[in-house]
Amino acid sequence: MKDQANKTFWQKVSGVYGLFMKKDRKMYEEISREIGADLDKSMTVLELACGTGQLSFLISQSVGFLEATDFSENMIHTAKKKQAPENLRFSVQDATDLQFEPEVFDGVVIANALHIMPAPEKALSEINRVLKPGGFLFAPTFVAAKGEKGYLSTRILNLLGFHTFHSWDDKSLTAFVAENGFEPVAVRMIHTGFLPLCCLKARKRPEIFN
Repeated sequence: MKDQANKTFWQKVSGVYGLFMKKDRKMYEEISREIGADLDKSMTVLELACGTGQLSFLISQSVGFLEATDFSENMIHTAKKKQAPENLRFSVQDATDLQFEPEVFDGVVIANALHIMPAPEKALSEINRVLKPGGFLFAPTFVAAKGEKGYLSTRILNLLGFHTFHSWDDKSLTAFVAENGFEPVAVRMIHTGFLPLCCLKARKRPEIFN
């Protein structure tokens, strides 16, 4: 199964992932600024698919507490080797089956992960469940690049053993999130050296508040 293959891929690359992603620090800083505009020190935030913490350490500067999670045990093991501030905790969690009580988080961040999940609607359902009424979803996601560059980028990832399940553009990603219980608030494109990134911000819909 490709979803298990993807987990195997992340387990294998966990030790070098942080070094590889250093070149994208500016991208993470820009994502952090986009997200940080809606965060404050009173908030408890959940991050899904955190990897080894490239975005986690930046987000933690803007919130009261951040629970940073990933389904790869090796990724979390690597993240825990870093010196984290007191308001940042790393743990292993499956985004489609979260082990948290309902309505406990003010915001949820899931960066560059929805498109590599075979059933991202399950993750959005779980995010809805753990978000407080009016809570924010932040879902910066790589979207499809047009032309030869997009084809080559996807081809390289597949050859490395990494699979994508969804090839959205900004409009189809926004529509997908809207179909799964969220009200899109803002969309901004960030053009990286690899693939375009859609910074999508949404709120939990009022009609599903308990």
